[in-house]
Amino acid sequence: MSQLTHTYPNDRVTLREVGLRDGLQMVKQWPKTSEKRSWLEAEYRAGVRHFEIGSFLPAARFPQFADLPDLIETVADLDNAHSAALALNERGAENALQTKVNEIVCVVSATEEHSQANMRRSREDAVALIGTVAAMQRREAPEKVINAGLSMAFGCSIAGTVEQSEVLKLAEACLDAGADVIGIADTVGYAGPKQVGGMCAAMERLCGDRPFAIHLHDTRGMGIANAAAALDNGARIIDASLGGLGGCPFAPGATGNVVFEDIVFLCETMGFATGIDIDALKNVRHIVENAMPEEPFFGDITKVGAPNNMTWRA
Repeated sequence: MSQLTHTYPNDRVTLREVGLRDGLQMVKQWPKTSEKRSWLEAEYRAGVRHFEIGSFLPAARFPQFADLPDLIETVADLDNAHSAALALNERGAENALQTKVNEIVCVVSATEEHSQANMRRSREDAVALIGTVAAMQRREAPEKVINAGLSMAFGCSIAGTVEQSEVLKLAEACLDAGADVIGIADTVGYAGPKQVGGMCAAMERLCGDRPFAIHLHDTRGMGIANAAAALDNGARIIDASLGGLGGCPFAPGATGNVVFEDIVFLCETMGFATGIDIDALKNVRHIVENAMPEEPFFGDITKVGAPNNMTWRA
């Protein structure tokens, strides 16, 4: 079994909890390092194994990620746990390669307008960066996974409509550049189930045996429906954040990522074993709510719990 297949087996669903990265990118307050560790360790006890835990960015500008090296070590000490972190430039990638982080996430915007606004570089340059990072990875840390996340893949708040063919062309370019995993993101919550299902079916054909991930935001209330459509059309990696934490500077006032607890319940009801105990996630949520009392939290399954007769399948 290859390292990639071990990390993302194609015969089951993998849920990535992105609260410590995407969930914290716009907050006014954030947990202390000790509280973040408690968050990670409690989720691990609940059965979570994949965590996106921060970004390799200057601590002076993004203090919420200043303790990323400590969190990488925390995940590394958890048996069979997998950490991912964002690297938006060469320096970030160089820093990532010197750590025990398991996965380096790079970003390519689906539209030129968003690419310039978000990263101040063209889409062509963003794809070239993936090639640079992949070459560094092959030389220095071949065990690490390179993830190319395609933001605004279902519609852009700056440019408007995004054609599926354009996203697929970018995804193929990223694979050719050396990406191991492609992520497609509904960054500002424009998509509905038909669009998500069609995109995932096309991505499955494009990627073949290589995995692709779906990253959904619940901006317009379509998150759960879109996740179901993704699962029905070949997606086996889903990003979500505890309590729906998160947001995007290009969708002011919007809610965050699709709620992790609700996605666990969705997967179980659709016949996909997650090995994650929803009721145990309540304890995690208490940790995070106490650490960030002014931040809004979302989700429905936490209000009532899982059905009493539900059997959790590892």
